[in-house]
Order: sequence, then C-alpha cells, then structure tokens
Amino acid sequence: MRLLPHRYPFLLVDRVLELDDRHALTLKNVTFNEPFFMGHFPGYPVMPGVLIMEALAQSAGVLAMRIAAAERDGDRMLMLTGLDKVRFRRQVIPGDQLKMEVTLLRYRRPLWKIEAVARVEGELVAEGEISAMEVEARLP
Repeated sequence: MRLLPHRYPFLLVDRVLELDDRHALTLKNVTFNEPFFMGHFPGYPVMPGVLIMEALAQSAGVLAMRIAAAERDGDRMLMLTGLDKVRFRRQVIPGDQLKMEVTLLRYRRPLWKIEAVARVEGELVAEGEISAMEVEARLP
C-alpha cells in the first residue's frame, strides 16, 4: 500500500508475491462481494475487462515505484497513458485468484512501458502492454 495511492474499493492488488528490478507478480482474490458484481452482470457475475486491466496497471505501478524509489525526489505516482495489444482470453468470476505478472519493457523517466499478463490457475486471462507516466503526487 505504500507504493500505490489506491484504496478500497479501488485497490485491486491484494498482495505482492514477487518484486524485483524487472518484474512483479501480484495477486487479486476475486470475491463475490466486490462492488462491481452487483451490476456486471446480475445473475452472471463477471469481472469487467477494464478492471482486469486496471489491476494490471496497479501492478505496473508497484513495479515502477519500486524501480524509481532510489531515484525519486519527492512523492511520485504512475498515471496510465495507454493500453496496447490488449486481449481478453477468459472470464474472471468470483472465487478466482487472479495472478498478475508485469515485466518492464523500457523506461526513460518519466515514461514507462510494461508488459502485463493475468492468469487464473495458470490459464491466460488477459494480456497487453501498459504505457504510463510518472507524475508528482498531489494527494490530500
């Protein structure tokens, strides 16, 4: 939580499993009581693809803020600037454990490009490339 500005109900990373200077592996336990399941879709709960990508983007934020920690001058955070090559391969439903792996492709501060892959029980759920920009944090 010290690497991300997000908080409930929009914090979509439950745990960081691995973290080094090139990649991160994170976890999201998808539960039936998630607020978005009330309307997406009643009687057939499916995690929205945009929230899967947001969870991957938050994982990318964990990685980027870890890498940038030694170079930081003041409070910084990552803002999403683009998604490329995004594909969804499988639905994510309550009870799934979403494992998200992000790998640094390149960065030249303040710009970042990160490869992102989400899996459930080893099966590919979603993939894409995340572009982001490091900005000065303006939190209350």
